[in-house]
Amino acid sequence: MKKRIISSVMAATMVASLAACGSSSSQSTTAAATEAAKAETTAAAAAETTAAATEAAAGGDEAVTLKWALWDKDATVYYQPLIDAYTKEHPNVSIEMVDLGSTDYSTVLGTQLSGSGSDFDVVTIKDVPGYMTLVNKGVLEPLDDRIAADGIDLSQYKGITDQVKISDKLYELPFRSDFWVLYYNKDVFDKAGVDYPTNDMTWEQYDELARKITDTTAGSEVYGAHYHTWRSTVMLDGILDGKATAVDGNYDFAKPYYDMVIKQQDDGVCMDYATLKTQGLHYSDAFAQGNIGMMNMGTWFLSTLIAKIKSGEYTDCTNWGIVKYPHAEGVEPGSTLATITCLALPTSAPHKDAAWDFIKFVTGEEGATVMAGTGNIPAMSNDKIVSSIASMDGFPADDTTSKDALVTTHTYLEMPANDKSAEIETVLNEQHDLIMTESEDVDTGIKNMNEGVQAILQK
Repeated sequence: MKKRIISSVMAATMVASLAACGSSSSQSTTAAATEAAKAETTAAAAAETTAAATEAAAGGDEAVTLKWALWDKDATVYYQPLIDAYTKEHPNVSIEMVDLGSTDYSTVLGTQLSGSGSDFDVVTIKDVPGYMTLVNKGVLEPLDDRIAADGIDLSQYKGITDQVKISDKLYELPFRSDFWVLYYNKDVFDKAGVDYPTNDMTWEQYDELARKITDTTAGSEVYGAHYHTWRSTVMLDGILDGKATAVDGNYDFAKPYYDMVIKQQDDGVCMDYATLKTQGLHYSDAFAQGNIGMMNMGTWFLSTLIAKIKSGEYTDCTNWGIVKYPHAEGVEPGSTLATITCLALPTSAPHKDAAWDFIKFVTGEEGATVMAGTGNIPAMSNDKIVSSIASMDGFPADDTTSKDALVTTHTYLEMPANDKSAEIETVLNEQHDLIMTESEDVDTGIKNMNEGVQAILQK
């Protein structure tokens, strides 16, 4: 900036000197050039002052305290490491965590941001319905101009940010993204003499593999597959081709997956859904029993599984691995489901430039490296970050199969942004329950999904 000011002054001086060597009529030209030089110098100095102020707000000498709204402060391992890493580079910045609790976090945050006394600089976004509510209230600032100005490459988020744009504007950036993989118990496969699953399996190959390792002998059952009671474990297997989402109003794509799982259930390949609901059996406890060959579940289970094996609580699933999520014929391996946790900038933020700098850090490569070091999956990824996660003590030490499972090609949100997502979720969950308990057949359940959600969308 200083070089530009000096150049401006020199240029103006040269113009004045040349004019002085000409006729007397050049005096007015000289005066004009001098005034132009003064004006340009003043403008450049003002620009430098503005730039300096912006720099000071994020990383200069001016002390700044940012208030960060979040939940489960004491139970979440990555908050403090992220803060420590950022403030080490920006010693003038202090970050105050404000824990709003996890139970009603989105509701409390919406109430506070809508009030006149809100002074949060950065807010964590917990889920898509909560995000939609905040955007509709007008309390979050669009980030598109800042993203463009800083040249942030959104492709590093594997398509996630496209799914949370509202009216073609982006109001949040993800920093955590748990995606779905296939967990498997190597001992179950070894006992059956069957090869392990791979990182490139179609759903048909997966079904065939599950049946090979199943043992329906009463009292010594081995289940080739396991599905938790969430709708996402079955219905959303059909969105990985990118042609449909959970909010479109047509769920014909889900029929092959419901057909497959109901048939597995009837044949004893997986546990009975109604029994799971009645018993309230958690997926982690089911896998820990040691008689489940494969289980589709999110990467959030990694740290739990590793910790409980280390503590000695889990003893029957210690020889395990992960592979990429199965896919439909013609879909690229590594396409998977995802959930995200994001950061946003309130319209009422007192220190917007400094807050944006912190958001960029947490959602970018530096923050991702910190996240990976705590055993959590960051939203953006590269080879360095994948290697960091795979090097965790307790991560499967196989040839590279489990490490390669961490590399995704495209991630699809379980529930993309839609202002009617909460109502849609209710209809889909009700019909999922009826299908899986076989209270209604698959065709009827999907027909009811289509009609119920289309009625909501047409309101």
